[in-house]
Amino acid sequence: MTHAMLKGSNVPLQATTVRAVLRWAPGSGAPDIDASALLLGPDDRVRSDEDFVFYNQPRHPSGQVWRLGKKRVAEGLTDTIQTDLSRVEPSVGRILLVASADGVAFDRVRSLRILVHDAASADAEPLAYFDVKPETGQETALICGELYRRGEGWKFRALGEGYSNGLKGLATDFGISVDESEGAEDPLSAPRSEPTYPPAQPEPAQPDPAQSPATRTAPAQPVVGPEQPTAVQPLPGASRPLPPEQPAGVPAQPAYGFPQQPPATQPAYGYPQPAGAPGYGYPQAPAAAGAQSGYGYPQPVTAAPDPDFRMPPQGPQFVGR
Repeated sequence: MTHAMLKGSNVPLQATTVRAVLRWAPGSGAPDIDASALLLGPDDRVRSDEDFVFYNQPRHPSGQVWRLGKKRVAEGLTDTIQTDLSRVEPSVGRILLVASADGVAFDRVRSLRILVHDAASADAEPLAYFDVKPETGQETALICGELYRRGEGWKFRALGEGYSNGLKGLATDFGISVDESEGAEDPLSAPRSEPTYPPAQPEPAQPDPAQSPATRTAPAQPVVGPEQPTAVQPLPGASRPLPPEQPAGVPAQPAYGFPQQPPATQPAYGYPQPAGAPGYGYPQAPAAAGAQSGYGYPQPVTAAPDPDFRMPPQGPQFVGR
């Protein structure tokens, strides 16, 4: 759950390592913002100048407080301080989180916000956020919030306290030594040791959507896979595959689409039968030359009448009276 905080409110922190992110909106005439941290001892002052973490001293000697640097995000620009609260030296009771503009007042900064994240959950929602608004608009440095001890744990408090004399005036108020004598080297005024923002990385080349897949060229990759059987090549001159062979002793069956062999002669019911084949159900007589067979039955042989044929003698009962 993200806590939207008001000035002066506080929230306990369960995370052991937190990121304090300063975020603002860029724009015409808007100043660049730098994030800094001051580690304060029991007297609410730094123990030495090494307790000041800023752009020219980005990491504390203990290694537990450091700057992550600036980024461009969808919501604007950011600068981040990260702290391992579980390993901060026991003598440190407060860590101030500061935003400073490079000689320009904060009335020209839009949408300044500080967000506190659990560093162990990079993609999680922030634990808390506070919209920082300057009181006069002439501030050139702001204490946005602070991490402070409470018993065995830590809390975050929203502050929004401003300084009109910039980061140098703020640091001096908390015990940082600033030598303003002529020729003295002032770390706050020294040139920054890092670019304001890292250069943008070139985007990888994308395929042209107007170019069809068929015209795109890609390096040929060898395809490793199971060996494929060799295709059977047709015989020279063959226009169609051969029919499968029939096993020996099996009568040939007609194949679809191929020339047929004359079928073996079978006796047909009711039709003339070939010579030597018995008719269906009746004995056959030798057919005379030129004789025609009747429909389905054998025909008697027709002969000329005998001229010497006489009737046999008849009994008296048949004699004419």
